[in-house]
Amino acid sequence: MHNQSERPIGVFDSGVGGLTVANAIRQVLPGERLIYFGDTAHLPYGDKSKETIISYAERITQFLLEQQCKVIVIACNTASANAYDAIMEIAGDKALVVDVINPVVDYVTSAAKYKRIGVIGTKGTINSGTYVSKIIAKNPHCSVASLATPMLVPMIEEGFIFDDISNAIIRSYLSKPELSQIDSLILGCTHYPIIKNQISKYFNFSVDVIDSSRIVANSLQKLLIARNQLNQNLNPVHRFLVSDFTDYFQVISKLFFEENIALEKINLWK
Repeated sequence: MHNQSERPIGVFDSGVGGLTVANAIRQVLPGERLIYFGDTAHLPYGDKSKETIISYAERITQFLLEQQCKVIVIACNTASANAYDAIMEIAGDKALVVDVINPVVDYVTSAAKYKRIGVIGTKGTINSGTYVSKIIAKNPHCSVASLATPMLVPMIEEGFIFDDISNAIIRSYLSKPELSQIDSLILGCTHYPIIKNQISKYFNFSVDVIDSSRIVANSLQKLLIARNQLNQNLNPVHRFLVSDFTDYFQVISKLFFEENIALEKINLWK
């Protein structure tokens, strides 16, 4: 195989939401070739059991390793919360593994200004307790308030964005007492960067709204530089694969990746 740096970066998610992470990686690392896999046949992961999430994640990881990926990016909070260790084990020394939770935990716990941190995400992510336990383990002086916000993903996917309906749903979640004292809010789901501005506006811009996709991309950049695996490809050709295809995924993918992309359907579960 050609040298390490030229190998692609594999990015996967339960659907097309992880394209926000892929998009941030593309902006921070324009020379890298991406292979994106959205497990649209099995979405959402947020209400599946841990065992099921692990089994899906393992198969996708094997596939991305077969594609010679040098990094596996788990662009899904639910998979990061439930399957990180299993994915690390399969990747072994064949590829680096980057999830969407650890870089954000490092970021918030190393910034002294954050004392009362909020987290919103799917039921699967919030119920796992991963953010809370990891943040407290790194900085016992922080308090963490977490809230499952299950209506936000279907709301975004159905196109209710920047309108009265979405503002009402956002307001109804963010006004809950759990989040009343926070100084920062982690967007613990790869769909949420789409509504970041509305969330900031709700808090009158007095709460730092933390978009994990950009933090993950920056942390990946540091990792590749440190390992001398940065690729300076001038015109990388990306691939976007999904396990189930509908016109709807094609339409919504443009919202997340900010340009037209061609989705290819591939079945890993034959």
